[in-house]
Amino acid sequence: QVQLVESGGGLVQAGGSLSVSCTASRRTFLWYAMAWLRQAPGKEREFVARILRIGVTTHYADSVKGRFTISRDNAKETVYLQMNNLKPDDTAVYYCAADVTSYDLGRVDANDYHYWGQGTQVTVSS
Repeated sequence: QVQLVESGGGLVQAGGSLSVSCTASRRTFLWYAMAWLRQAPGKEREFVARILRIGVTTHYADSVKGRFTISRDNAKETVYLQMNNLKPDDTAVYYCAADVTSYDLGRVDANDYHYWGQGTQVTVSS
């Protein structure tokens, strides 16, 4: 069984930056794509960004485009999310998730993912 272990997050003022990372517990874990999704209190889990294991292809939600950057280090089995110019609306628990069946960039639904991290809190104060 593979575990996705997240780190980072925390509290920052609006306009600030934070980064989160996600590492797979098994180096032979062959994921097709990794993504970050977030869930704010009282809201459904929503897609943030997705990156494929191969190439440099990424996909972002419109709400974070131009502010967030997803990247990966395959040798470390780690995916990162750099978040700049944070807004109070970005406050949520951020989850990393792995897709082990498809390279389709359009897979933005939580049900498209097979493995999940435990979540890390990101709080942006106004």
